[in-house]
Amino acid sequence: MALSFAYFAKALSGSYMKSTITQLERRFDIPSYLIGVIDGSFEIGCERESSLSMWVYVLLGNVLRGIGETPVQPLGISYIDDYAHADNTALYIGGAGLGSSIAIIGPVFGYLLGSLCAKIYVDVGFVDMDSITITPSDARWVGAWWLGYLIAGVITLASAVPFWFLPRALPPPSDQHDDDSPLEQASFLKDVPIIKHKYMPDELANFHDMAKEFLPTLKSLLSNPVYLTYLCVTVIQFNSLIGMVTYKPKYIEQHYGQSASKANLLMGIINIPAVALGMFLGGVIMKKFKFGILAAAKFAFGTSLLGYFLSLFFFAMGCENAKVAGITLSYSGEDVLSYNERFLFNNCNSACMCSGKDWDPVCGVDGITYVSPCLAGCTASNGSGKETVFEHCRCIGTAGPGAQNGNLTAILGHCPHRSSCDSIFPYFLGLSVITSFIISLGGTPGYVLLIRCIKPQLKSLALGIYTLATRTLAGIPAPIYFGAIIDTTCLKWGQKRCGGRGACRIYNTTAYRIVYLGLTLGLRTVSFFLCILGFVLLRRHVRREEQQAALTNGGAETECLRKEENHTPHCEQLLRTLDCNPDRETRL
Repeated sequence: MALSFAYFAKALSGSYMKSTITQLERRFDIPSYLIGVIDGSFEIGCERESSLSMWVYVLLGNVLRGIGETPVQPLGISYIDDYAHADNTALYIGGAGLGSSIAIIGPVFGYLLGSLCAKIYVDVGFVDMDSITITPSDARWVGAWWLGYLIAGVITLASAVPFWFLPRALPPPSDQHDDDSPLEQASFLKDVPIIKHKYMPDELANFHDMAKEFLPTLKSLLSNPVYLTYLCVTVIQFNSLIGMVTYKPKYIEQHYGQSASKANLLMGIINIPAVALGMFLGGVIMKKFKFGILAAAKFAFGTSLLGYFLSLFFFAMGCENAKVAGITLSYSGEDVLSYNERFLFNNCNSACMCSGKDWDPVCGVDGITYVSPCLAGCTASNGSGKETVFEHCRCIGTAGPGAQNGNLTAILGHCPHRSSCDSIFPYFLGLSVITSFIISLGGTPGYVLLIRCIKPQLKSLALGIYTLATRTLAGIPAPIYFGAIIDTTCLKWGQKRCGGRGACRIYNTTAYRIVYLGLTLGLRTVSFFLCILGFVLLRRHVRREEQQAALTNGGAETECLRKEENHTPHCEQLLRTLDCNPDRETRL
């Protein structure tokens, strides 16, 4: 329960961090790759412009969060595996570990919290809200991202309290391993009843001896080809997973025209519960059918491969670019893609002396978005605040065969999104839920595979190296290079008041879809090739362990039968353990 609460807290804060991606971009006017640096930093350990250096505080806070949460996964899961019955290990890990089941409730609340905070203006309480002319659907809207961090911080602190009262060790269940066969007892594919750790707490003072043993122990662990291959596969798949999850709310915003609040809400109430259910059912299936190490590997691979093929349909669920004059549409009504600022200017706005660096979009009555009232050729306005209407706009209504005199109106904000996207979006959500559920089914079996393919005494170290590798080789770089590649699809960059490039205002949605989905699925493709090698090594590992166990058990049973002839009392317990009887001598 304590571990589940800790996972809940860390998952809530982590998912809330990802839900604020676009808010941080807009607040500090920074590109996506820099947001990736801030997000990856976890793995290391409106009247004036905000200083660029202010985002460093968010980065440092994320580093401290990462330092504090580092021991939770390797030591917590190892603790559970030490004291739980072997048949229940997968169920407990599915319930508490690897950000699954109970822990995944954390992201549900994290994204819901992100949705709530995204609706609240960032400077609420400090500005007159009637003076704010933008809405949450505007590309410049910044929600109260800071509020959720305070809430998540309090919950994280509270999750530490139960650990102060946990005992140093737990008594094992009375029936633990009583019904295990000799093969299971002799093989490293199953746990020994109680793992006696070499260095108990009162011996930790002798740090020199422990350090001296570290390198040989590490060498022994890394010489296990099954573990090493599993580590490589997991690092590649985690790069795909972390990059995809980090920018998924942003993808929903930019591609399907949803607000940040709605994107976070949908992630929280639709996508994440499907993952939680999948992880839990994966553990139940393992317990129900008593999967061995090879069966667990096949199940994890099969679910991942099925989810991969279903994910290919995302490429077909595309939307056309929003109609923005001078960026995706010429002033004469032709479809274009312009990365150059000069295309924003036309005869209809040439006399207005407009700036091409501003981003203050208005929606014309012709259904086209213009970068600013000035670039729309508007010369007058009526009303105030959000009710402002711009009039006598010479650029509006001039495109196409039904062009009018150009003296039309515009209102604040983007034009409503493409109708085709509204019809495709539900299918995107449905497929997202199905693929997330299927892939997550193999999460728990895959994790149990990790702790079953190594010697029990190396388990804690193996989990520690696993956590270190996935965080440093996936958690840090994935958000950065995903963000950098996404930045290449930007059509219009914002401009900081003090000069320099700010956050992206509009993307080429087709290019965005291709690079985002292509990179996600491309990494998973590479991992599948490594899985083939992994299966070959795993079969050899299982066969070797079975042969070694058969030799050990065969010798013990022969000695048991020999002593039975002499009626040795010492053999009675061994006879019961090995289930010896006179009939077995004939079979031998």
